[in-house]
Amino acid sequence: MTGPLEPTNSPYALAKISAIEMGRALHLDYGNRVINLMPTNLYGPNDFFHEEFSHVIPGMMLKMHNSKLLNKDSYKVWGTGTPLREFLYVDDLAYAVEHLLDTNIKEDLINVGSGEEVSILELAKLIKDVVGFKGEIIFDEKKPDGNPRKLLDSKIINEYGWKTSMNLREGLNKTYEWFNENYKF
Repeated sequence: MTGPLEPTNSPYALAKISAIEMGRALHLDYGNRVINLMPTNLYGPNDFFHEEFSHVIPGMMLKMHNSKLLNKDSYKVWGTGTPLREFLYVDDLAYAVEHLLDTNIKEDLINVGSGEEVSILELAKLIKDVVGFKGEIIFDEKKPDGNPRKLLDSKIINEYGWKTSMNLREGLNKTYEWFNENYKF
């Protein structure tokens, strides 16, 4: 807490900081071991697909899918497309939890990420391809970009022998397959 939190992310950041501090206090006061996992941006089946309130992947996937169905010429993305993001397929987080349950962990905070960084522009192109949208991607530079970069250092969990098993392209395909089979319009 040495500086201001990034405004578009401050509620999430504050909640995470609070959980870490609470875990440390429980350990100090009562000897309980609390391990906080800090996953990167998650996505996958059963995600929250909503026009306004989704995170980037389910929101972009839903809106691009609808643009495809409506034969739109273009799809608009917020910002410049230059921010870099890391995404983790939801099953990989479950595998990380399972892996760590059987491991003698010394740390109380562990990042869980894919190590794969992608720009919002690259992500939009991937989703466009997965969805089969034929229109143009346009960036609305009047809208905010948010943090310029979000990449976790997942060295600790990797040293405990865990690695992600799903690359972004595969995960997007599986997510869109689930979306097509389960999303109620």
